[in-house]
Amino acid sequence: MGERPILYSFRRCPYAMRGRMALIVSGQQCAVREVLLRDKPAEMLEVSAKGTVPVLVLPDGTVIDESLDVMRWALARHDPENWLASEDPEVGSFIERIDGPFKHHLDRYKYSTRHDSDPIAHREAASAILAEFEDRLEGRDNLAGDRRSLVDIASFPFIRQFAMTDRSWFDDEPWSNLRAWLDRHLKSDLFAAAMVKLPLWKVGDQGGELPVYSTRATG
Repeated sequence: MGERPILYSFRRCPYAMRGRMALIVSGQQCAVREVLLRDKPAEMLEVSAKGTVPVLVLPDGTVIDESLDVMRWALARHDPENWLASEDPEVGSFIERIDGPFKHHLDRYKYSTRHDSDPIAHREAASAILAEFEDRLEGRDNLAGDRRSLVDIASFPFIRQFAMTDRSWFDDEPWSNLRAWLDRHLKSDLFAAAMVKLPLWKVGDQGGELPVYSTRATG
């Protein structure tokens, strides 16, 4: 194994997105193995049987296969925008709501046929959580202050997915703070860097590279 960690990733997965964004902002290079979730390579399943991304394999063989753990590992090595400063219980509860009940309702809203669910009921339940985000963003650009931090980047890919399910409906909701927050992150250079297309990995390939990113004073 080389000196760079290996990152198994899927471009459109929100968990993988937030992992990549933390790795990019930290300046941590990886050998990126872009995979298809419907055709997971045996090499990935050998190191993480749960079959989800991101999976980060460190040069010493340590496997990190939870996206928040990938984010915290990268930021512990280099945190140029001080994202980890937002890690207090109040702000952390927003990540818990996104990863818990919001994700539950998001899946049953976006993929109602797959879950045999009532999409409108689950949209309403998710909206109640987003109303808390709207209130939190009153008078600040981001969830923990004016600068982006871990809680913003951990939440953003899922709120993006929710908004894009029916953007016209989302735009009609009384969430001016949340829409402004979402649009800032959608237009950010960091998100653009995290969404760069890489070729699918095949056995024998070296893997792609994460874009080099120059961190900004604000985000």
